[in-house]
Amino acid sequence: MKRIFLSIMISTLAVFALSAQDISNDMFDLTKMRHNVKNKRISSYDKTGGSGDRLADIKPGEKVTIFDVKGAGVINHIWFTIAPLPELLSRNDIILRMYWDGNEYPSVESPIGPFFGQGWNERYNFSSLPLTAGPATGTGLVSYFSMPFANGARIEIENQADRDISAFFFYIDYLEVAKLSKDVGRFHAWYNHELTEAYPEGEAEWGLIAPQHLNLDGKDNYVFADIKGKGHFVGINYYVHSPTAMWYGEGDDMFFIDGESLPSLLGTGTEDFFNTSWSPKEVFQHPYYGYPRVNNDVGWLGRTHVYRFFINDPIFFETALKGTIEHGGSNNMTLDIGTVAYWYQSEAASLPPAPSKELRKPKPMIGPVELHKWRHEWRKNNGNGPKLWGNE
Repeated sequence: MKRIFLSIMISTLAVFALSAQDISNDMFDLTKMRHNVKNKRISSYDKTGGSGDRLADIKPGEKVTIFDVKGAGVINHIWFTIAPLPELLSRNDIILRMYWDGNEYPSVESPIGPFFGQGWNERYNFSSLPLTAGPATGTGLVSYFSMPFANGARIEIENQADRDISAFFFYIDYLEVAKLSKDVGRFHAWYNHELTEAYPEGEAEWGLIAPQHLNLDGKDNYVFADIKGKGHFVGINYYVHSPTAMWYGEGDDMFFIDGESLPSLLGTGTEDFFNTSWSPKEVFQHPYYGYPRVNNDVGWLGRTHVYRFFINDPIFFETALKGTIEHGGSNNMTLDIGTVAYWYQSEAASLPPAPSKELRKPKPMIGPVELHKWRHEWRKNNGNGPKLWGNE
């Protein structure tokens, strides 16, 4: 009997040990002991021991390396804050670049604001699992993305603004490791920007002024990712400025995997791709998706920021990935779109060319004055009668 009881106990303990090894989630992983790992930090602390904990007076056109580490490691936390505030110094004109494994080309290149979820030259609170911008009102910029490197890493900022960065504060926390596993990918992020083109016959959304075209191959779609190599896509920040009150979000997402001529992943609308519905214009923030900035104008006129992170559902590719989205239904609207795409690749790769400062310059807001002028032209084109209402 004792032997039977002992055998049952050993079997039970073996099953428990196996089950414990198979558990994998963020909270359980915190219980696991690590070996030969050292916490390291590079920050803007005052080397004299004083309180001037910042880089000061970074001139227009100046590049500054803020992180330059040899060997293997994993960046697991970044925090930035910058002065003056965006009202005076646009974070759309401060460029963030990251270089992995001794490469001369960056695998991350983006204006610093859009990278951290701050569109245009604005500031507002933004909260997701990997990236946040928060109190006070979007001024603390934080990343929790894991960023591994096997043979050194370098991070630089470039001031492309027309005035000094008077103060740049930062923490970059990382783990120093002996070596990385071969299956660990490299973090990538790419900013793109485009003023999209409407149909020659006009913005035919919802078929109001002309029939909509068909779009099966995504030829004229806005491109937010154009990747060569093996990896997985993990997220996007999407910034759209609509110059019309018409709904901008009928555009479908289309993903072309491993050189496909037709997309194998095809969506049903912009708001659907971002896990929302029915043309929303309310602030909503979830760890994986949301609308941290919405327009408060007529209809959908103005600026909207929406995001989605593919934490539980990455999009995998072996040789290539092209991520695109229509601008309006079947690409029928003029929209000012900026995006930052995030992904991991088996090796640190170079990026497509970055949009110029002039191209990414925020478009002016359309408001009541412009609407009144448009109405005046409509009245003239309809005989300028003194009692014209607007829908005759």
